[in-house]
Amino acid sequence: MAVDLLLGLQWGDEGKGKIVDVLTKNYDIIARFQGGPNAGHTLEFDGIKHVLHTIPSGIFHKNAINVVGNGVVIDPVIFKKELDKLAPFNLDIKSKLLISRKAHLILPTHRLLDAASEAAKGKAKIGSTLKGIGPTYMDKTGRNGIRVGDLEFTNWKEKYHSLATKHVKMIDFFDSKIDYDLNELETEFFDAIKTLKQLTFIDSEEYFHQVQTEGKTILAEGAQGSLLDIDFGTYPYVTSSNTTAAGACTGLGVAPGKINQVYGIFKAYTTRVGSGPFPTELFNSYGETMARVGNEFGATTGRPRRCGWLDLVALKYAVQINGVTQLMMMKSDVLSGFDKIKVCTAYTFKGKTITHFPYNIDPENVSPVYTELPGWKDDLTQMTDASQLPVALNHYIQFLENELKVPIKIVSVGPDRKQTILRN
Repeated sequence: MAVDLLLGLQWGDEGKGKIVDVLTKNYDIIARFQGGPNAGHTLEFDGIKHVLHTIPSGIFHKNAINVVGNGVVIDPVIFKKELDKLAPFNLDIKSKLLISRKAHLILPTHRLLDAASEAAKGKAKIGSTLKGIGPTYMDKTGRNGIRVGDLEFTNWKEKYHSLATKHVKMIDFFDSKIDYDLNELETEFFDAIKTLKQLTFIDSEEYFHQVQTEGKTILAEGAQGSLLDIDFGTYPYVTSSNTTAAGACTGLGVAPGKINQVYGIFKAYTTRVGSGPFPTELFNSYGETMARVGNEFGATTGRPRRCGWLDLVALKYAVQINGVTQLMMMKSDVLSGFDKIKVCTAYTFKGKTITHFPYNIDPENVSPVYTELPGWKDDLTQMTDASQLPVALNHYIQFLENELKVPIKIVSVGPDRKQTILRN
């Protein structure tokens, strides 16, 4: 049985959590394959808004098993808070939530290192969420990390104290003058570890091998977005993991040949949080309207998102490197009311017009080339069928499909799971 992937194609915040929630009924297993609690997947149904940070977005479906894969980094403190918020919903967490033993742990000193490093950069800061994700992945690749499976052995605290001591020396090196009480942070951390140890740990690569032989259906859920990929994103303003399709193979232990459908999610416009180049960013009333109507604030950090027109050069690039087979367009309703809508179809790069995504998209090298399309006035939020979509929106969709060469199968017209239109 093949594995389907669900990926963000922009700079994150595309609405992956909602679509995983919508699709979960078609799958036996939902698996998160990378990233840490800097991701905030928002789900809204029955009048309640839920924000998940580490736990896969299928957790509210009784029949789905949810797996946190080996490519994920877990902050036990945030994880415990997330579990506490789920407690009123009487979910069978013990049997429905499985954790890979090979997933790495975010320590309190990882968060402190993140803050010290970012503070030391000054104006050159990358816009880290300060959750300790970067330093944790650095320890992973540096072969110093502590993994979930280590918690099953008696010497894990020795490993912890050895690594934490090393981190404190590194924090002092940055001389960033951050204030912290490590004893207080460690008390909270060790308490959260007790909660984590009550969950079910698995050898996830063997688990996925077995369930595939049993014919189980699997949906792998990515975090952040393709343009934040450590290799293929807008480096150095990226995250610390592989957010693209290849990351699902290494983040779960699934063979490349087992990947089937690749669902790519994008907003009808573009947003970005934190620092980094953004060719189509708007600094006028259009951008302000997108931010206000779209409620563009980070689900995890609350930071305002920068907004701009859809960038097809970047989107084509993401479709290409991920091998996307189906597209899903989110927040179409946010563009309702615009007289005209622009789409970036090319860049002017060092005086030449190009249609591919170049090595560097800093504003001194790149400026967007736009195609203008008619807007629509209709309120989309109450629409339930593709036949109800306004002519101008259908024209917009068809234009994008012609450019991207991939069908747009889902159009989201609001945050609720019910506000989702399927297209043939």
